[in-house]
Amino acid sequence: MRQTRFGFIALWSVVALTCASNSEGPVQPTRTKGPADEGLRIVEPIYDRGFKGDWQDFGWSRRELKAESPARVDMSDYGGWIVARPGLSGTYDAVLLRVRSARPLDFFTVAVSAGKQGEFPDVKVGGKHLRQLEGGEVEVMVSMKELNPQGRSFDRLVLRAHRPIPAGFIELDAIGLWGSTDAKRQADVAKAVATAARKVDVAIECDGASHAINDMIYGIAYYPMNDHKDQHVWSMNPAIRRWGGNHTTRYNWKLGNAWNTASDWFFKNVNYTPDPRFNWTDFLAADTQRGVKTALTLPTIGWVAKDTSSYSFPVSVFGKQKAVEPGEPDVGNGTNEAGKAIQPGPPSRTSVAMTPADIGAWVSRIRERDQKAGGRSVHQYILDNEPDLWHITHRDVHPEPASYDELLQRTVQYGTAVRKADPEAQIAGPASWGWTGYFFSAVDQVAGFSAKPDRRKHGDTPFLAWYLKELRNHEQRTGTRVLDVLDVHFYPQGDGIYGGSRTDADTNARRLRATHALWDPVYRDESWINDAIELLPRFERVIADNYPGTKLSIGEWSFGAENHISGALAMAETLGRFGQSPVMASAYYWTYPPDQSPSYWAFRAFRNYDGKNARFLEQSVATRDARDVSIFASRDSGKSTVVAVVLNTSSDAIEADIQTSTCGGVQLARTFRMSEIAPALAPTKPTREHLAGKPLVDVLPPQSITVYELAKGK
Repeated sequence: MRQTRFGFIALWSVVALTCASNSEGPVQPTRTKGPADEGLRIVEPIYDRGFKGDWQDFGWSRRELKAESPARVDMSDYGGWIVARPGLSGTYDAVLLRVRSARPLDFFTVAVSAGKQGEFPDVKVGGKHLRQLEGGEVEVMVSMKELNPQGRSFDRLVLRAHRPIPAGFIELDAIGLWGSTDAKRQADVAKAVATAARKVDVAIECDGASHAINDMIYGIAYYPMNDHKDQHVWSMNPAIRRWGGNHTTRYNWKLGNAWNTASDWFFKNVNYTPDPRFNWTDFLAADTQRGVKTALTLPTIGWVAKDTSSYSFPVSVFGKQKAVEPGEPDVGNGTNEAGKAIQPGPPSRTSVAMTPADIGAWVSRIRERDQKAGGRSVHQYILDNEPDLWHITHRDVHPEPASYDELLQRTVQYGTAVRKADPEAQIAGPASWGWTGYFFSAVDQVAGFSAKPDRRKHGDTPFLAWYLKELRNHEQRTGTRVLDVLDVHFYPQGDGIYGGSRTDADTNARRLRATHALWDPVYRDESWINDAIELLPRFERVIADNYPGTKLSIGEWSFGAENHISGALAMAETLGRFGQSPVMASAYYWTYPPDQSPSYWAFRAFRNYDGKNARFLEQSVATRDARDVSIFASRDSGKSTVVAVVLNTSSDAIEADIQTSTCGGVQLARTFRMSEIAPALAPTKPTREHLAGKPLVDVLPPQSITVYELAKGK
């Protein structure tokens, strides 16, 4: 709790809107209930005397943002303000805010957005949204039924005037997204635990197959602008952070703070960070200071940002465009008013060349610094990001789709430069975007996968199989291995699972089933893919057949819904399955969960379940699952301790008999649990006392994650 000028308010200030009357007369509040009356609580704070979490200022009108002060925005001349949180996910019931205005609020409009015009309705504030508070203040609550009737994904909030008003500031003190509470569900869960619906037998099989777990599977990614925020990522105890994403394809290491936003944001060169001095050296230093490894994405597209201000599609050069950057009328999106892509000008408008020799020089600089410090700061170099989409994301400098031959050539050229500069480097690539990229090139994508001209040209061999075989041939010819790790990205393609991150009952069930795509040869993906993905076994076979000894990285992954238990369960299932694969070298969640979200705690189940960095251990241990119950187990090299993570993905309580007899007389030391109704790991006790050599009997609450730490007696 903390003091605000609105009084003591738990967790975060309620946001409200105040309007003073004038000759036109104020909008009259007609709403009588507040958030608590609606069964709501704040679940995503946006602004409260400053931005919260990852929320950022996206422009556009004249405004004043001072620390510990309300935001002041001039909404004259159809003005407004956009606040955004890239990667926002979750389900919300309402937007709540407060504003001080010297004029009636009949000009005021609220909307959510995903960056494209016309996707979401504009909601004009009226009396039904307003509630009179003491002291003349008015609370505004706009429901998501009005703002987002189709339940789509959004990542920004737009506050604007829908008609002309005189110049002058209005004040917005605090803004937040609100969600539901459900006391009845808590009572139902308690009753379900008391009378578990069914029993299952599962096992930790310490005498079964085992292999070492590379801790780099517990990786996260990041946006550069967030490195000075979000300190909660360190309490997650990630093993490694990935410097990556679309913007790093055009990162200029020589300038240090210059990126290009690509198609994500108007093909514009920017300095992403609030600290203009921030660069790669700061990122490496932050990781080294905390004992976290680093994966560094290296540009291989051949072009990087030449400054922090140029942009590829000036309206003054290319004419009117479908969209321009808010507040920057000359910065176009590269699409004409008819919706067709504009042919780009020369890459030199925004970029300078970045050759293999330039990248080799960067790696050499890193190694020189490391040698002086007596350690290694970069533990994996990644050869760029999603090159099979360059003709879309970076079409201003790479308008033609990348072919089989181009990607192989770039891997050899840049990989050779890295290997020469750092002979012991671990090199990963090609960072393919997803399913179609595993089998086809971008040339095939543009021509049509049934035509697949590039694949036919290469013996009709699926792209990644061909790519690995050619790199193996290259090593045999030259004696130089330029790729150690096959890097692919994976996002579930089912409607609303990741894209949109819906949390209705049907989507939640499909989200949990979608995790079967990681390992299950029977599961047929419930999306346009409509095939058995079996991601990890598939690539184990591809590697064994084409380049034995290569490891696997899932360079980006997420199942969305970070603020919902279904997203947390999917995260825990994924981390567990990664640990069971013997070829896994690394994996990077995109990007990282919000502080205290269910997914934040799911990550901590493997990396910091007790708040003191207790974690899943070094050796994977075989297990036996049951329907709706997944069990993942590990032990230390001395075989004295076992840590298991057990998931109940069903909506019923389940009594689990966990066999431990093959683990050398271990008995339960500690238990930690989170669930749908208690989404934070906390110590708990099993249903029955656990004795060495006996089954561990416990009732697993519905939709829960439980960590068991077992140890041999002293």
